[in-house]
Amino acid sequence: LLEPCSLATDCGASLYCGNCPAELKARPVCTRGQGNIPSSIIGGLPFNKYSWLVTHNAFSNVNAPPLPGVERITFYNQEDTVSNQLRNGVRGLMLDMYDYEGDIWLCHSFGGQCFNFTAFEPAINTLREVEAFLTQNPSEVVTIIIEDYVHTPKGLTTLFTNAGLTKYWFPVSKMPKKGGDWPNVNDMIQQNHRLLVFTSDASKEAAEGIAYQWRYLVENEAGDPGVKPGSCPNRKESKKLSSRSASLFLMNYFPTMPVESQACNENSAPLTSMVATCYKAAGNLMPNFVAVNFYMRSDGGGIFYTLDRMNGQTLCGCSTVLACQAKAPFGTCKALAPPASTAPHDGRSFSGSVQVFGFASAAYDPNTLLSFLIDLLALWFLIYS
Repeated sequence: LLEPCSLATDCGASLYCGNCPAELKARPVCTRGQGNIPSSIIGGLPFNKYSWLVTHNAFSNVNAPPLPGVERITFYNQEDTVSNQLRNGVRGLMLDMYDYEGDIWLCHSFGGQCFNFTAFEPAINTLREVEAFLTQNPSEVVTIIIEDYVHTPKGLTTLFTNAGLTKYWFPVSKMPKKGGDWPNVNDMIQQNHRLLVFTSDASKEAAEGIAYQWRYLVENEAGDPGVKPGSCPNRKESKKLSSRSASLFLMNYFPTMPVESQACNENSAPLTSMVATCYKAAGNLMPNFVAVNFYMRSDGGGIFYTLDRMNGQTLCGCSTVLACQAKAPFGTCKALAPPASTAPHDGRSFSGSVQVFGFASAAYDPNTLLSFLIDLLALWFLIYS
């Protein structure tokens, strides 16, 4: 970690070669690109005792091709496929679902409507990636949080059935309704209840058996209010963060306008500081989900380092989850050897798309250009309206 590099193969396992221009660090170094799964280190605890990485608008991949003959005009939030995100330790996916072209699509849109220039792909394509991952990894649990604009009757039920995901479904009837503990992860795995799905549409819980997210989660404000230092206000749809009537805590940490070249700074020290702020705002409750943009970008350890610290504190009272020991008394931490100056490489190139030459400069960042065009359009309306 942080060793100078020029290629992915210069770095050890779980690392990639990248830089952080937002911090004026042009020299590429080995950077964390994969996470530790806390339940594989300390298992058998209730699901709500762990902290997991969530990708905001997981489908909104800057490398995803637009529809044929259409120039996509929207913001991007990630840089690799959902399959790759899951391989790298992401365990929560935020997906915006819309009725579109007689089907259900993933769109990064506005006004509750999907357009050809905001559309990405039919939702079933991404859900089949999730199904493949759960089938290939029988001890993993994945959470999907849907921003729901689907009005087709039983549309989501049909979608998840056709994607082959109902066999992994965690039933709403087994979710704690009054803030109690969730089942332990081992039991969830044994019963194959390894997919949690939440929707922003309250009517879907009774109509389709899909959990209404703010009945089970508290959540801070998304966008710029969620990244303001020293402040962690709750989202208006959510109960107060300090409420104990919901036992999961979703921490949003991404600006309103995503900028790839700035994400390496956002996902470093400011993220760690915001976790501490939100922890206090929630009455000393650790976030269970941390949602970010461009999750692999940081100045070193990034979101992966932060999650290691969060899980270490919660699960065993240690400074990192890597110091936790199964079945040891709380606070009993094993000594960790300092990392080697050059970590051994396991023969794999890092699977992510972010490499030293893959970083978008601010001048060519599509989100920066889109933001500029929106500002120009607003100025035009101001002058001529």
